[in-house]
Amino acid sequence: MDERLKKLVDDSENIVFFGGAGVSTESNIPDFRSENGLYSAISEYGVSPEEILSHSFFMSRTKTFYDYYWKHIIYREAKPNRAHRALAKLEEMGKLKAVITQNIDGLHQMAGSRKVYELHGSTLRYNCMKCRRPYDLDFAADPSHQADGIPRCPVCGGIIKPDVVLYEEPLDGDQIDGAVTAISQADLLIVGGTSLVVYPAAGFIRYFRGRNMVLINKQPTAYDSQADLVIHDSIGQVMDMDD
Repeated sequence: MDERLKKLVDDSENIVFFGGAGVSTESNIPDFRSENGLYSAISEYGVSPEEILSHSFFMSRTKTFYDYYWKHIIYREAKPNRAHRALAKLEEMGKLKAVITQNIDGLHQMAGSRKVYELHGSTLRYNCMKCRRPYDLDFAADPSHQADGIPRCPVCGGIIKPDVVLYEEPLDGDQIDGAVTAISQADLLIVGGTSLVVYPAAGFIRYFRGRNMVLINKQPTAYDSQADLVIHDSIGQVMDMDD
């Protein structure tokens, strides 16, 4: 772990981590908002990723939504990286009280983190839109449970939707409340792998009243001047606690 960060961690007892796409890209999950992601969506589908991943697009062009979703959002082979493992270790040590993530891949839980607020939901969970029955990724991704690429509920025949917050949809109230409470009680807030431009999630850091805020991101952010420590580097490299 970076020595400057380690000193702050050692001096803190109530740490909260707030992370974005940069945490997952180090597990080889591309950021769909990147230049490459934008190009592939427009060249293949004629629209931006944000439009495809919107509620209205899902409702009106469900087959195309799922075609994009299975190809560009689901990465079954992805594994937790050094940042995920370090956060799980800090929680195990009793120092980290919560992970707040904008990612939807479930890698924090796979690494061992238990207190995780998933602001944008998870690709691991699915629900029938008609009868509300829950399903998992293995079920939804199985072609035998799909009709023309769209997962269908075997009980009522309804369309199965990912438990992911699409554009035009509100964030889950319980996740918001938990995240805001955790941030407001933290003595150290570590913000990593996010450019802090996706709202409303990025606005959550204004609830921080603790001693130190650390920003770890490869590129500068608009909030760098508000942080006590800014590190422009790979988050896995900075947080590495692997023996």
